[in-house]
Amino acid sequence: MSYTPNLESLMPAIDLSAMRAQGAGGQNVNKVSSAIHLRFDIQLAAIPEYVKQKLLSGKDKRITQEGILIIKAQSHRTQEMNKQDAFERLTEILVEAGKLQKARRATKPSKNSQIKRVDSKVKSGRTKVLRKKVDF
Repeated sequence: MSYTPNLESLMPAIDLSAMRAQGAGGQNVNKVSSAIHLRFDIQLAAIPEYVKQKLLSGKDKRITQEGILIIKAQSHRTQEMNKQDAFERLTEILVEAGKLQKARRATKPSKNSQIKRVDSKVKSGRTKVLRKKVDF
């Protein structure tokens, strides 16, 4: 089972603001607020509880202590393209958090691998014995 986010249902938890982009770009960068700052309130969002828990328990530096995911999109020249990029990145993060891990099935090492391991340990032990000072 995986989670597929619906952006319309998430809009109440999203706060968008435009600002001036950083970096090179000449006069256009100084005049136009083309960068988008997306703030997504995880607690307020209409997403499954397990997705919320996974987002909040992770060590993602984009999530504040208050539980707000911050995405800054400024790679494109236009505000609309940056807005689209921010929504795509939000969707990607939510889909990744919605993936459930498969349960690990315990397996035993094969007989041959056990023999190989013991042989390599014996061989390295012999090498270490040969390093000792010779006692006449």
